[in-house]
This record gives sequence, structure tokens and C-alpha cells, in this order.
Amino acid sequence: MRARWSVGALGALLFLVAGVSSGCGLLPRSGPAGDGVSGTPTGSGALASARPSGYGAVFLGVDECSSFGTSSFTEVPCTSERAAARVVARFDGTVAQGPLCPATTDFVLHISEQSPSSDEDGDGSVPQGYACMRNLEPPHPGDPGGGGGPRTIVGDCVYGSGDGQVRETACDGSGPRKPQYEVVKAAAARAECPRDTALYVRLRGTDPVGCARRL
Repeated sequence: MRARWSVGALGALLFLVAGVSSGCGLLPRSGPAGDGVSGTPTGSGALASARPSGYGAVFLGVDECSSFGTSSFTEVPCTSERAAARVVARFDGTVAQGPLCPATTDFVLHISEQSPSSDEDGDGSVPQGYACMRNLEPPHPGDPGGGGGPRTIVGDCVYGSGDGQVRETACDGSGPRKPQYEVVKAAAARAECPRDTALYVRLRGTDPVGCARRL
């Protein structure tokens, strides 16, 4: 049986200014709060196939591992030399409607619903869902300042890419672009941000305002 996957972006995510229907809003300090929403945790990735291999009752359940490939992802034992990433959280449904992945998730795998004649637990189906993945070895783009991952978190850096857009980049300057702003705090409201805040970044979660200072 083969299940179809969409791979979340491993590198920098694209964020859009508030007022756009998708993306994480970044606003000048003097600007209005706006109604921006957080960036999608998936980015845009090519579809790839994956083969359930029967190592768990749930295909790629929590703490199970996958291999990496140019066109396919296969569930493998975490002790295998082919193991490259571990599932840190697994949810049914879609990313847009489901729970957030853990903050330091490196990338997201999307599982499209399948109804084959047999599957890993014998019920004949693999439900639609997504797996939050963490690389077994560095680099970890989802770490604070790592330059990527599906979420913007405290410690991440961004740069202006033109046309009112910014992208995440490594805070240590090792990426293709130098960082211009760093998210130093997540707050419930703009009033809780430090006085030197230059941009307000729309985050998801209980503290939806990211306070970013100019570097």
C-alpha cells in the first residue's frame, strides 16, 4: 500500500504583511494591529509517496521514524541507518484546522486519506492527517534562529524580501540573506512588547503577537 505525502518546507517560510489572507503579519510599530493570521506550517512542497511498513499500529505514529528520499518517504525503525527524522506529534485532519505542531518542529509531512485493501493496522484505511517531524541530526531549522521550520517562534529572525514581504533567515548570518529583525518576545497584545519593538509579527497560539526588534 502506498500513501501520498506533501512535504513541509525545510527552509525559510514566507510571511506576508497583515491584510493578506495567509501569512504571518509583520506591522510597523506605529501601524494598526490588523487581522493577519499565522503562516501555514507546510509551505509549498512537492508531493511524494510513502510506504507504510508495519512498524507501529499507526502509520508514522509518535516516536516512529522515516527515511528521506528525493521522491519518497518510508517508515523505518529508528535504529535503522536509513532513519532521518522522528515524529514528535501526529494529528488527524488538516494543518489549517488541527492543532499546532511543537514549536521546534523541523518540517511537516501531510498524509492524504487512503482506503486500500489492507494497511498497517488491518482496518483498510489511512486517515488524512499530518506528522510533525524533527531531524535526528542537525541541522534543525525549527530551532530558535535556525532559519526555517513550520512556525515562527521567539528567537527567529527575518529579512525584508521586497513587495511588502519578509522571509525567515538564520540569525547567525549563515543563510543566503542577513537577518534584519529578531523576534524577542511573544505577547498577548502589542502593549506587552518592549519599547524598542520595530515590528509586530503575527504568531499562532496563546500569545499571538511577536515583538521583533531591529538588528
